[in-house]
Amino acid sequence: MLEQRIIEIINERIRPALQAHQGDIALVEVSSEGIVTVRLTGACATCPGAQQTLAGIVETELRQACPEITGVTAVYQASDELLAQALRLLRKEKNVQ
Repeated sequence: MLEQRIIEIINERIRPALQAHQGDIALVEVSSEGIVTVRLTGACATCPGAQQTLAGIVETELRQACPEITGVTAVYQASDELLAQALRLLRKEKNVQ
């Protein structure tokens, strides 16, 4: 199954490289068209080079091992902690004015 092969490649080849830089990756989904969607986490989620990591490491590794993959895309999501911090700041600013 394609999804299982992708998980193995992520675990064996991609995750160790990202974790060496305090980042990580999670598989979100594999579409019927062969598009793999991932979520970069940790330091990779906020890194200015995240797009380069996505193309240069993630997509390259996955497409080499699984030619049926037609592309890789990432979803970006703020952590609950970051959202809570932003809300505290916004509420504090509102009370100051």
